[in-house]
Amino acid sequence: MGSVTTSPTARPWVLHVDLDQFLAAVEVLRHPELAGLPVVVGGRGDPTERAVVSTASYEARAFGVRSGMPLKTAVRKCPDAVFLPVDAPVYEEASARVMETLRAVPGAVVEVLGWDEAFLGVTTADPVACAESIRAAVLEATGLHCSVGIGDTKVRAKIATDFGKPQGVYQLTRDNWFEVMGERPTTALWGVGTRIAARLASHGYRTVQELADADEAVLVAEFGPAMGPHYGRLGRGVSSARVDDTPWVARAHGREMTYQTNLASPQEVADAISALAAQVVEDIRAEGRPCQRVGLKVRFAPFFTTNRIRKLTTPTFDPEVIATTALELFTALEDERPVRLLGVRAEMVPPEGGYADPRSTGRGGPSARGAGTAGATDEVTPER
Repeated sequence: MGSVTTSPTARPWVLHVDLDQFLAAVEVLRHPELAGLPVVVGGRGDPTERAVVSTASYEARAFGVRSGMPLKTAVRKCPDAVFLPVDAPVYEEASARVMETLRAVPGAVVEVLGWDEAFLGVTTADPVACAESIRAAVLEATGLHCSVGIGDTKVRAKIATDFGKPQGVYQLTRDNWFEVMGERPTTALWGVGTRIAARLASHGYRTVQELADADEAVLVAEFGPAMGPHYGRLGRGVSSARVDDTPWVARAHGREMTYQTNLASPQEVADAISALAAQVVEDIRAEGRPCQRVGLKVRFAPFFTTNRIRKLTTPTFDPEVIATTALELFTALEDERPVRLLGVRAEMVPPEGGYADPRSTGRGGPSARGAGTAGATDEVTPER
């Protein structure tokens, strides 16, 4: 691709590559007749069932359909949409081809964030040309379009991508950060949701500029000694620029199910938990590390959700032990309401040597430790 250079004017950059409407785009490649139509991918593709939107095409988004929205709501907003089931193996294969293409960029370090996005650490004199060459390479190799954010930190690169969508490139650095972001609400920041924004607003910090200028003592009092300064740095766009290609090691595996008909009897709940526990054990056996803590997630009808966790006396791969523990957690809730959703989670014994320091955490936003914002300055450059 020839996009990375060793010329004297070259410098390190962080690129954030995000595939446009990924699941819907993959489906359109499989079914070309869907091109230009509103396409919604979610659940089993049946909008009468309990499930949420995984991805909506831009045509569907024009009607107000968004990821995470119940399919029943999506079909009311866009009755003519084509609803398709989630086909994970197909998306995993497409994602693997994209990541292989990114790793072929000369000199690039690739940190995968999920099926449809990754950070790249590159050294180049022309980051825009580099980003455009990457977009072209992904399109040629996979038929999929992507957008690329360019930044001097991970936070700025990640946020820049939204300005480049769809099928574009955008650069966000210390030089234009406040010009672009200053008057935007704090929810425009990666990792700041509506609840955090409300807590910030209670102290008068409603915009990115106001957060950047916030009194750190106030932030520490509200969010603690780690997260308080972290949010202040986010307001300034400051974070690590270290792109880490170390493979991610899972700490836990979980399975959950939303039931089309509420579970009303204790036996139904017990059977459902046993089925989920068996699936989780398959996942942790593949990791080769037994379960040391069992987590339970329950959503009672109509929509009250609670989570519980318990440490086991001895780590195990036994699905019966995991199921029994989860059922005990459920019974201890002493709640007789019908169950809409159940989830079982197995936290595994750490690998030898423990876990690596936290990296950026994908859709949830950057970690306040490690490669997030703790200890970061506005002068950080990528480590190669």
